[in-house]
Amino acid sequence: MRQSSSSTAPVAATAGYAERLGLPWWAWPASLALAGLLAAELWMGASGVRAWLPFVLLLPAAAATLWWLGRIRVTVQGGELRVDDARLPVRFVADAVPLDAAGRREVLGVGSDPLAFVVQRPWVGGAVQVVLDDPDDPTPFWVVSTRHPVELATALLAARDAG
Repeated sequence: MRQSSSSTAPVAATAGYAERLGLPWWAWPASLALAGLLAAELWMGASGVRAWLPFVLLLPAAAATLWWLGRIRVTVQGGELRVDDARLPVRFVADAVPLDAAGRREVLGVGSDPLAFVVQRPWVGGAVQVVLDDPDDPTPFWVVSTRHPVELATALLAARDAG
């Protein structure tokens, strides 16, 4: 399995696991340039409000959208797997399988289940499939994007075994 290097390295397994699924650095200048180009197209040499309004609206809107897309946090702490606002007690984790890009594609494609809980970010190559053992929950597994699938799976299984 190939893993990407990232400046957002996970916290050590003894203290849990924490990761933010932010966008790659190149998405920011590309998106802001695209928003600037769209604002310039709307401006088209006009005067008055049309001269500055597209720039005032579109550039902050693009930045807010980029921030919103990269806000998801994945943590394992306090006996829970937290993915954004979803929480899974680790006592219900039967297994955690680290997936590379091909494995993620298979789990979300041919091996998918409509009842699965999926938090997938296309700009993050790896993922972890968390198989559940909860008779009261119809969800068979979770698929969570992560840049460090082995570390997340290890932290999940360690937290389950410790609890």
